[in-house]
Amino acid sequence: MPTQEKVTAVEDLKTRFDGVKTVVLTEYRGLTVQELSELRKQLRAVSAQYKVVKNRLARLAIASSALEGLGTHLTGPTAVIFSKEDPVAVAKALHAFARAHQALAIKAGYIEGQMLPPPELKALADLPSREALRAQLVGSIQGVLATLVGLIDAPHRELVYILEQRGAAAAAEAEPKTEAAAKTE
Repeated sequence: MPTQEKVTAVEDLKTRFDGVKTVVLTEYRGLTVQELSELRKQLRAVSAQYKVVKNRLARLAIASSALEGLGTHLTGPTAVIFSKEDPVAVAKALHAFARAHQALAIKAGYIEGQMLPPPELKALADLPSREALRAQLVGSIQGVLATLVGLIDAPHRELVYILEQRGAAAAAEAEPKTEAAAKTE
């Protein structure tokens, strides 16, 4: 590759790495072109890209950046997953594909400022989705609020119950008097 093409390739990689939340290095040896296309499609669905890279150019692109720790994993056939969106969704899509295609090897990852080995990436994939976590949070808040409303409403409810009982007792007392008054007339 001529020098200008290499410079352009490094700049392209730097641009892709800029502002990413998730970067995962994989080894794709043993996957067919069709399987790689399927992986790219699944990753696009979660706003991620999959790109085969030259290790030397990738090392140049991540030099002097937060991603520099990934350089030691840039060996052998390497492809990079880039995403600026939800890291959990990317991890879930990647691990779902890896379960079905044992040839895909996950080397290492960078998630929102932290380097993660493959077992920690798997743990991230096992987390509930962002929407599920939000639903759990809203459900928890609703439960607490319902209890609070019940506690605030309890004294009023008790007062209404007492007034109803007093009203019923007063009506029961007044009834014999009105019957006696009606008989005397």
